[in-house]
Amino acid sequence: MALKVAIVGRPNVGKSTLFNRLVGKRLALVDDRPGVTRDRRYADGVIGDMDLTLIDTAGYEDVTDESLESRMREQTEAAIEDADLILFMMDAREGVTSLDRIFADRLRKTPKPVVLLANKSESRESGGGVGEAHGLGFGEPVPISAEHGEGMADLYQAIVAASENIYVEEVDAPDKPIRIAVIGRPNAGKSTLINRLIGDDRLLTGPEAGITRDSISVDWVYEGKNIRLIDTAGMRRKARVQEKLEKLSVADTIRAITFAEVVIMVMDKDDAFDTQDLQLADLVEREGRALVYVASKWDLEEEPQSRLAELKRLADEKLPQLRGSPFVALSSFNGRGVERLMPAVLQAYDTWSVKVKTRDLNDWLSLATQRHPPPAVDGKRIKPKYVAQTKARPPTFVMFASRASAMPDHYKRYLINSIRESFDLPGTPIRLTVKSGSANPYAEGGAKSGPERFKGDAKTAPRRVLKAEKEEKLSNLPGKALEQKAKAGIKPKVKPLGGLKASASKKSGSNAFVGKGARGGARQVSRSGRVRTGQKGGAKR
Repeated sequence: MALKVAIVGRPNVGKSTLFNRLVGKRLALVDDRPGVTRDRRYADGVIGDMDLTLIDTAGYEDVTDESLESRMREQTEAAIEDADLILFMMDAREGVTSLDRIFADRLRKTPKPVVLLANKSESRESGGGVGEAHGLGFGEPVPISAEHGEGMADLYQAIVAASENIYVEEVDAPDKPIRIAVIGRPNAGKSTLINRLIGDDRLLTGPEAGITRDSISVDWVYEGKNIRLIDTAGMRRKARVQEKLEKLSVADTIRAITFAEVVIMVMDKDDAFDTQDLQLADLVEREGRALVYVASKWDLEEEPQSRLAELKRLADEKLPQLRGSPFVALSSFNGRGVERLMPAVLQAYDTWSVKVKTRDLNDWLSLATQRHPPPAVDGKRIKPKYVAQTKARPPTFVMFASRASAMPDHYKRYLINSIRESFDLPGTPIRLTVKSGSANPYAEGGAKSGPERFKGDAKTAPRRVLKAEKEEKLSNLPGKALEQKAKAGIKPKVKPLGGLKASASKKSGSNAFVGKGARGGARQVSRSGRVRTGQKGGAKR
């Protein structure tokens, strides 16, 4: 197990920048304004030859009321309790502030080792700030520049020295988790739902809309299965997204959908399936991810049965490409209906990962084309030949047919709906590609019907075919072609010599030598040069 390191400090000192540098990716959102990070984020990083588990935290605020800043401070304190080593960061340009001193007093109470970092030390203005950092009582500060990567060697030496007495337990790497992204509009209850599932106040929640900015991943074990829940920022309509920070949050959410396997779309029960919800569901379908609908705040519904039936009808009517997706109505506030969510998610994951045998697919194709034959385009009917599944997650099929480019889209939709109904694949995205093909390779004797055997060069082909294959390889240059023919054993074409024409003075009836191999030796040649085949008036056989 890697060493857990928490990066803490007051707002806007560069904690997320250092976090991204040690992780090697731009996971945390970075902006010039203070207070961008709100939740604590975990990620695996490395410095030198040391493996680290890094914790990015929110800026420390000395507030103890019910405000958002107070809840952010509680998240930072939870990260300090969970870490093995603490990196206390201050801004060397601004020097030591009163908030730095208050936070330093808080860190002195913890028994864990603390390494003081003076960030933004790449300029001349930072010299005074580094000197002031000695007064915080954590020893020699380490001057670094998280943005430019300066001072990383000194940071490595400081971490090695501070972690000498820390015992890191070696554990086996866990199995690959099922990645589940929770998406929806702002203030739909996504973070509250994750906290209710894992039974801990892991994520920052509250009545304010847009609290979550980063996509925060939470590892969890459900019935022996490793689950990774990804909380995302709420996505508003594109026309309303104006600020740079909100654009970064939306891009982070889209990236989370891309790398997820199952997506839970949380909707407010009073305003479900509006334009933004439909666009989000369509994005999930285009990315090829399994989808589960969740209607939140169900404890406030007065007529749950009729409202649930209406929402299911709206889902099938407005999103027919995802017909049959699981629908769960729950309340994250009191936990009503939450126990039905994970079985629905695992069922959607199993459906998304299904593989169908080729034989069953071709039996289905025969029945489907008999029930509804393909249309005739330009007077010629399209003939499907065979179909096979190329991959799962999502289920992807390839069908070979004559005149594949002319197959209309409505018939493809009919085939996709028929696959979903025949093989019990409700809600999962299905990909169907139609290609042109001549023969069925899965038939008996086909290319994919069994193990291929090398039978050697074919010797039963007609001579004219073999000769044509040899002649195709000949060069266009006459001299080169003669050399190739000589090496290949091809004899040049020579017309047989039929005879020699007699000169004009040659008399009729005289003899002339015709050539080697001529039957009868010398033959009589007429005045015109022809070889006589018999004598005039001679005896007939």
